Amino acid sequence: MERIGIYGGTFNPPHIGHMEAAQQAIKLLHLNKLLLIPDRIAPHKTLPKNSPTPQQRLQMLTVAASDIPQAEVSQLELRREGPSYTYLTVEELKRQYPQAQLVLILGTDMFLCFDSWKNWKWLIQNVIIAVLYRGQKGEQSAIREKRDALCALGAQVELVENQVTAISSTDLRRMLAFGCAAPFLPDGVLEYIRENRLYDFGRDLRQLPMEQLEQTVVSLLKPNRIAHVLGCRDAAVQLAKHWGADPVDAARAGILHDITKALEGPLQLTLCREHGIIMDTFFTENPKTLHALTGSVVAERIFGENEAVVNAVRHHTTGCAGMSLLEKIIYVADYMEPNRDFPGVEELRRLAFSDLDGAMRLGLEMTISILQANHAQISAASLEALAYLKQKQR
Repeated sequence: MERIGIYGGTFNPPHIGHMEAAQQAIKLLHLNKLLLIPDRIAPHKTLPKNSPTPQQRLQMLTVAASDIPQAEVSQLELRREGPSYTYLTVEELKRQYPQAQLVLILGTDMFLCFDSWKNWKWLIQNVIIAVLYRGQKGEQSAIREKRDALCALGAQVELVENQVTAISSTDLRRMLAFGCAAPFLPDGVLEYIRENRLYDFGRDLRQLPMEQLEQTVVSLLKPNRIAHVLGCRDAAVQLAKHWGADPVDAARAGILHDITKALEGPLQLTLCREHGIIMDTFFTENPKTLHALTGSVVAERIFGENEAVVNAVRHHTTGCAGMSLLEKIIYVADYMEPNRDFPGVEELRRLAFSDLDGAMRLGLEMTISILQANHAQISAASLEALAYLKQKQR
């Protein structure tokens, strides 16, 4: 019996992770054909404002899948008005392929919320569900528990462990903005994006007015990071006015200080490679700390910020010996902005407006103490910054 895979999604944009998943699904699920189906209106998510049209997503997907013989890009959901519910797609495919086994291919996240889908009970009676997962710690038990629950209701579920490049379309859009998405896009897709100026690709982000800078930065942050970044900006402006620094530079450094924070360690390393950044061993061994370094590069090369702002972003996590006034302000503002809540923060806030070096010293001491308690590596820059401040205060 012919087995036909159904692989749907926004494909916004399609990336090598999608194509690797498609190729592995064809092989591991023994598919005769794989239908790649971009949705018109995603039921489970709202697309960003600068997303391509459905037809452009279809065209990108056609380019991306051109080297996969068994893959066929379908306009089925684009021709249908309203939300792209999977059960309607399956109904149409059952009429088109009445003798075939239909295999609905899902990633981990979609599988775990499958029982929230419209008409999901009908779906489990009419398709085989194939779950592609990467075997990460913590997800296997949840997947098996969900599989058992669905199978008890009559579902057929096939679990397929696979290895694909770990990047989401959301992170890929960030990498496009940061000028380093090429390693994650199939041949021809980056050229299509460039030619059609999708995702604001090619837009000049240098020296944006503050309101536009804020809108752009916020669109690149994780939602749970936005309040902190805005709080850091506001605290930095207050400190700048109090201590006589440039409040405009303080605002711009504050809004940009976590610009690359959303990227996981491997993507931080990719950004470094694509921009030719030379790292010391501390950063290569602790990639989670890289966002200050990569953020400073993005601030300089993508947003065209001045040296004072770039250096303030660069040193906002570890500090360094001989920091400028703006660098100290951003370090302290990041630590004590209004959303922060931890033992010692009120004392740090008091010092921030009475003894800026004292606030720096307290922040460094607290960070180093936490790292020591967790047996974590301490940046040499932090130790040098603390030693410099102690020497200065003698």
